[in-house]
Amino acid sequence: MTDGESGRTFRLAYAPGVTPAKWVNIWAERLPDVPLTLVAVPAAEVVALLRDGGADAGFVRLPVERDVLSVIPLYVETTVVVVPKDHAVAAADEVTLADLADDEILHPLDDTLEWTALPGLPAFTRPATTGEAVELVASGAGLLVVPQSLARLHHRRDLTYRPLLDAPQSQVGLAWPTDATTDLVEEFIGIVRGRTVNSSRGRTPAPAAEKPAQRRKERKPNQTSSGRRTASPSPNRRRKGNRSR
Repeated sequence: MTDGESGRTFRLAYAPGVTPAKWVNIWAERLPDVPLTLVAVPAAEVVALLRDGGADAGFVRLPVERDVLSVIPLYVETTVVVVPKDHAVAAADEVTLADLADDEILHPLDDTLEWTALPGLPAFTRPATTGEAVELVASGAGLLVVPQSLARLHHRRDLTYRPLLDAPQSQVGLAWPTDATTDLVEEFIGIVRGRTVNSSRGRTPAPAAEKPAQRRKERKPNQTSSGRRTASPSPNRRRKGNRSR
């Protein structure tokens, strides 16, 4: 990766639901000569893209295998259930998995939640994507459990969602190939972690300007380090010694 003068950019991948805008804006302010290219990738494909060198860093949904990647966990999302607006769940402020026991729950193939046991009743089909699952919810074919960001991403006027208290949660993190931890990657890590522009992490600090050498104060003759003057021996003073008799 080099700066914009060579025509290359910093490539940032992100999974659906992640909104990197605030970090991208800070990048543009701090590094205006280094264009940042966003690469939208399905959640299941971000890791492969990073391993293949298709992006320099990426926002992923955890967990991911860390054999060749470095990962910084960032935040945990609220899990919600997406329902038609006329569904009984819509009347509640929040629900539990037990409240969904008699409902058919859609389980898309790109589900980002780690389930030990699927909630509710199995739906008649497994849609390929979360987007398709949302369309099925709108048709009355079942309900959908997703991270809140995905419910917002696929918002429809005829649907709503409620927090699901005891469901698994999705955690978002920043990942990059460990062997490709470049200065620009360090710059982006600093932005995500909230480092100030004056932070030297990931950069080679500029050498400090040399200060003019301070003049040493010459000690006056017959002056101790404490500054007190000592008496000089008088040339007429006779040395003490054994007098001859």
